Amino acid sequence: HVQLVESGGGSVQAGGSLRLSCAASTGTFRSACMGWIRQVSGKEREGVASIDSDGETTYADPVKGRFTISRDNAKNTLYLQINSLKPEDTAMYYCAAAAAHLCLWYAPAPLVPSVVGYWGQGTQVTVS
Repeated sequence: HVQLVESGGGSVQAGGSLRLSCAASTGTFRSACMGWIRQVSGKEREGVASIDSDGETTYADPVKGRFTISRDNAKNTLYLQINSLKPEDTAMYYCAAAAAHLCLWYAPAPLVPSVVGYWGQGTQVTVS
């Protein structure tokens, strides 16, 4: 059973930082297009950042310069470093995996929710 498990969310003050992690249960995702998608309460999910197996990254405009996505394939882990947090970053953040070619397909934008094949359970980020 393939799983993506997020951690690292929490409540922080504006201007603070968090590091989200997503552990994959298998090495299957080493070649996948991986990403972070967030959902503000009452709104649609939106892509935040994506990274392909070679480490090429894409970001949504509102997070450019503040968010950094990375992956450690040896550890089957995806990360999202979030700096200079703003109240509008408050959302549930989901780890997502999609077919490998989709990172390039959607570049320079990140993955869109409709093409995600595997989802994590989400981790809440609250900024006050």
